[in-house]
Amino acid sequence: MRASRLLSLLLLLQTRGRMTAQRLADELEVSVRTIYRDVESLSAAGVPVYADRGPDGGYQLLDGYRTRLTGLTTDEAGALFLAGMPGPAAALGLGAELAATELKLLAALPPELRSRAGRIRERFHLDAPTWFREPDQVPHLTAVADAVWNQGRIEVRYQRWSQPRLVTRTLDPLGLVIKAGHWYLIARSIARSQEDVRTYRVGRILGVETLGERFVRPAGFDLVAFWTDWAERFEAGVYRAEAVVRLSPEGLRRAEYLLPVAMSRAAQATAGPPDEQDWVQATIPIESVRHGHGDLLKLGSDVEVLEPLELREAIAQSARELTRIYEAGRPFQETSR
Repeated sequence: MRASRLLSLLLLLQTRGRMTAQRLADELEVSVRTIYRDVESLSAAGVPVYADRGPDGGYQLLDGYRTRLTGLTTDEAGALFLAGMPGPAAALGLGAELAATELKLLAALPPELRSRAGRIRERFHLDAPTWFREPDQVPHLTAVADAVWNQGRIEVRYQRWSQPRLVTRTLDPLGLVIKAGHWYLIARSIARSQEDVRTYRVGRILGVETLGERFVRPAGFDLVAFWTDWAERFEAGVYRAEAVVRLSPEGLRRAEYLLPVAMSRAAQATAGPPDEQDWVQATIPIESVRHGHGDLLKLGSDVEVLEPLELREAIAQSARELTRIYEAGRPFQETSR
């Protein structure tokens, strides 16, 4: 552990130049006293590190000194592929490995490329979760990720959307996918057909038990291809009905921000020519009358449902109830005095 810390200290000085003992301690999560001892150890080993006194002082290496002791460990090499996603890497328990990997890579770069890498980090950032929603709480993600990595069979308690709600499954975990802040486990259930690979939302896993058995991955299994195909089929299966609507210019504009992607995309693609009021008619997919009712109410008076009649009546009923509430009298705060 100490040898790894000494190398990290050396690489920090090599990549960042002069650093105070406090900054080094913060980076390495140790005390300042430990930094003093480590610097003495580096000096004793022949590393030309020296200290500048004063408010702008700190430790630095002799100009021109570079170490080539930058080899990646197995875990650090694996973390390399998550270099653009520090949040997901930390969620998988690979935050420390990713930080060490980046440090070693920067140390191995010549100064001009190191400077370019720094500018890229300053200018580009990936924020995976969607707007206005908290990411899933995934207390069992690390255990699931470990099973995926080590090809370990697991038993999970899982909360489904349909009945029976709580089930137990024995799974061969094949991969993990993060989509809009949500983690999904791609796994094969050994109680089913060996070809039956399914998707499980990690946030709905209530418990994980490692069974101490290794499994053999299906030959030729392609995680990206599976996910792409599954996502397309999932979206097609969710939207099982259609609605014909009229949209005002403002409604068509707001649909992009207020409706689910599939609905707003269809509204733009199927919108016909404007009528004399500049409204357009479009055909959009809906999950059900209940879901369509909730989604289209967001557009208020900028949408009119033409079909199906059940959905039109549901929205009309909501409008009547809203009218009754708002025409009933003064606001609640005044009438309750």
